[in-house]
Amino acid sequence: MQASVPTISPVKEITPTELKEWIDCGKEFQLIDIREDHEVANCNIGGKHIPMAEVLENIDRLRTDIPVVIHCQSGKRSGAVVFAIEMKFRLSNIYSLSGGIVEWGKQIDDSLECL
Repeated sequence: MQASVPTISPVKEITPTELKEWIDCGKEFQLIDIREDHEVANCNIGGKHIPMAEVLENIDRLRTDIPVVIHCQSGKRSGAVVFAIEMKFRLSNIYSLSGGIVEWGKQIDDSLECL
């Protein structure tokens, strides 16, 4: 008899278009930018900056009463952070911005200079 391998469910994501809709309709959420200092200095979309390496030790800075959207450059780092938060802290209000700031720039704000 073959043992079953547990599957890892994908993290919750929000698209740039969905995030823009939240902004336009005034939905309350928290935006966290986990990129490195030099990336944030180059360009940003207004999120609270908590570098990726510091997120888990600063979990108390993430709101639990509203959705929290975590973003990075491409969505890979934010996906990993969202997964870690879900596994370690069992929070269910955390989303990764799919495609990160790059997709935000392509779909929503093509004036960003960091792309």
